[in-house]
Amino acid sequence: MNLSIVIPLLNEEESLNELHHWIADVMQSNGFLYEIIFIDDGSTDDSWNVIESLAQKNSSVKGIRFLKNFGKSQALHAGFEMAQGQVVVTMDADLQDNPEEIPEMYQMVTKDNYDLVSGWKKKRHDPIIGKNLPSKLFNFAARRTSKVKLHDFNCGLKAYKSEVVKNIEVTGEMHRYIPVLAKSAGFNRIGEKVVQHQARKYGKTKFGMERFIRGFLDLITISFLSRFGKRPMHLFGAWGALMLFVGFCFALYLGIDKLFINPSGRLITERPQFYIALTAMILGSQFFVAGFLGEMILQTKKDRKNYIIKEVLNTEK
Repeated sequence: MNLSIVIPLLNEEESLNELHHWIADVMQSNGFLYEIIFIDDGSTDDSWNVIESLAQKNSSVKGIRFLKNFGKSQALHAGFEMAQGQVVVTMDADLQDNPEEIPEMYQMVTKDNYDLVSGWKKKRHDPIIGKNLPSKLFNFAARRTSKVKLHDFNCGLKAYKSEVVKNIEVTGEMHRYIPVLAKSAGFNRIGEKVVQHQARKYGKTKFGMERFIRGFLDLITISFLSRFGKRPMHLFGAWGALMLFVGFCFALYLGIDKLFINPSGRLITERPQFYIALTAMILGSQFFVAGFLGEMILQTKKDRKNYIIKEVLNTEK
């Protein structure tokens, strides 16, 4: 199979038929063997019935239905697990991503040997204050922090080699940082393609300004995990050693001063250096304990899903 197209969605019943026909036309005109995987992330409208209807008409359509809304990251993770294509493409269900970009992105992955190709909505059809400006600030911060040189981390249209999506775990709100996760896993050939952005045709956006706040918090998390996620002792141990060294130096100074320089002076416990030494040693010990606990958690961690699937369509291989 050439392509798996993974589409997470929430309450997009109006756009699904049009999106399906658009994708199917592009796939057939290019001679691709493909599958379309719709992940219904707890929709409360008629989205699942539409997906069932499409699956009856087109055997390439598959569906996953969550018991409730678990979030885009969990939806993508479930889609990645089901995907069988040589190249996996993700896109949004709101018709703002253009399926006609897929063939060129497929060529970039298969012929130019990119591990991942991310879309760049250079010209956006979104409100300047509500989305464009916050998105630019967010992408600037993400580039500086992650060192991944992409202009648009939030673009839902991306293409991946199959082994990329099979070797990363997308949890929490980390779908924005799949390129960072991929780079951390050793997939360094990350490309970018300017893509056409469509104005929303039906419904309204499911994301508000709070997504940028969550995005910045997730950026801090992913930055830490990408550097120290597999070796927490390297961070906590270094800070612990520094704190213990500072505490030891102050304690040594107090001891030498009391024994040899000024034996009749103030009690050690009456001097501020004593409390600095005590605090530094306590903090150093706590950092070491945090590092040990982190290493123990890594050793005992077991993979588990954090979403519940209600129904699955067309799972035959």
